[in-house]
Amino acid sequence: MNGSFIPVGALGAEFSPEGDLLDATSDLDGQTFTLHFDAPTTLRIAEGRAAWGGHGATDARVTSIRSGVYLVDGVAGGVSTSFVLDLDTGAATRVEGRLPDAEARRESAYTRIRRGAEPTGVTARIVHGGIGGPAAAPHAPTAALVGLRNTYTYSPSEVYEHIYLTPELYTWHCLSGAEAGLADTDRCHHVALRERLSLFVWREKVVPTLGLVLIDLGSMRTDGKIFGHAGFDSESLVNFPVGARAEILNATEH
Repeated sequence: MNGSFIPVGALGAEFSPEGDLLDATSDLDGQTFTLHFDAPTTLRIAEGRAAWGGHGATDARVTSIRSGVYLVDGVAGGVSTSFVLDLDTGAATRVEGRLPDAEARRESAYTRIRRGAEPTGVTARIVHGGIGGPAAAPHAPTAALVGLRNTYTYSPSEVYEHIYLTPELYTWHCLSGAEAGLADTDRCHHVALRERLSLFVWREKVVPTLGLVLIDLGSMRTDGKIFGHAGFDSESLVNFPVGARAEILNATEH
């Protein structure tokens, strides 16, 4: 399997054994939040499930990588939806990720860029707002990670390095595990949450994938998920949690 691109479902199976995951938390069980984005959104959380917008309750993972900061993640209507809530500052962010349909999947990156589109068909819509009203200090794009070269140990077998090139591009490289020897440069988004705490979202083009993690350079660990198709198709979906221990290898300034 080494050296070959694999479906996201197969990647999830490799990450699962002995994965360095944060435990889910019940801190938000029974709570309802009115989130003020471009349009108000109601988010209800209860016992491993959540409901938002016009969607009914669906399975959701709720975690807290730092006191007062929560990640609520699930999939509804084929759309990956993740909320980052900071109960101390009142700031909130929503990330909606969509995978390309069958027709878009058949397009090469070369074909896409020839017609002026991005190389990847994976999209991410990121909006910032507040809890219960406008946030005094909303989350915002950042370049705090740019220039860092980090390693992430997800499990005893799965280790990757990231090189953060610009606010829009990063390079990933699998050092060991199912994708050992593979590397690529993909689109990404960086959001500042707190000091040394960032939300990082990436969109892969070879195997359509949306990744989303909170990177805490205070505790040197991450928490998040990977969303994609279970196989090399455009129908079956998989959304699995990931977490890693982080190490900064070096920092480059241009």
